[in-house]
Amino acid sequence: MTVRTRPIIGIIQARMGSSRLPGKMLEDLAGAPLLVRVIERMQHCETLDGLVLATTTQPEDDALVDLALDYGVAVYRGAVDDVLDRFTQAAQLADAALIVRITADDPFKDPRVTDHAVRLWLERPDQLDYVSNTLQPTYPEGLDIEVFTRAALERAWREARLPSEREHVTPYIWKHPGRFRVHNFTHTEDLSHLRWTVDYPQDLAFARAVYERLYRPGEVFLMEDILALLRREPDLAAINAGIVRNEGYLKSLQQDQAAAEG
Repeated sequence: MTVRTRPIIGIIQARMGSSRLPGKMLEDLAGAPLLVRVIERMQHCETLDGLVLATTTQPEDDALVDLALDYGVAVYRGAVDDVLDRFTQAAQLADAALIVRITADDPFKDPRVTDHAVRLWLERPDQLDYVSNTLQPTYPEGLDIEVFTRAALERAWREARLPSEREHVTPYIWKHPGRFRVHNFTHTEDLSHLRWTVDYPQDLAFARAVYERLYRPGEVFLMEDILALLRREPDLAAINAGIVRNEGYLKSLQQDQAAAEG
């Protein structure tokens, strides 16, 4: 029997100051900013009770706040680099029992994949602290999803010290399976070589090409629709091929090393 725990809140992390593609949150994607497309897709999830934008106090992020409020999304503003603190404060603001981490540079976030992750936790709420498809990646990059309890988040907030653990929210949880009960789910086919996130101009070009072909107002195209498109037009995948997966996290690990040596 599935236990319902409320509220279940999706926290969207976004800011204008991206180092690789500054201002990408407001880049046009089929007639609306990238951030809006992510919000729209997550509003189609059946398991989420609400969304919160976790952004920074920087003036340049005022535009993101205005967009979120226009679409009925609550807002928390906090530190630029300590995203773990931003998430924790946003979760407390929403009184969340369960949190879904949503990265706003992923305009293909899939409501069905998200709901599947939440439901896996709901089937075993007393046995799991964290559920994701990222520990053994088999989904396209950009369809990553992480679900975790507020208790796990707050413990990470109290104990995490490394720059990578503060910037990327969840590493402290999944790097300590002895302290947290973690579960990874996989796709039947390994699709981890596909890149469906936006960090570089070529990623944005790929996203625009897909949206041009699949987007219809008021509807949500899913992972299967993109895969079918790529089978019809295999050259599309070459637009942003060859970029290292999880490049941002790998750079944070280098910062950990520099901090240790310093």
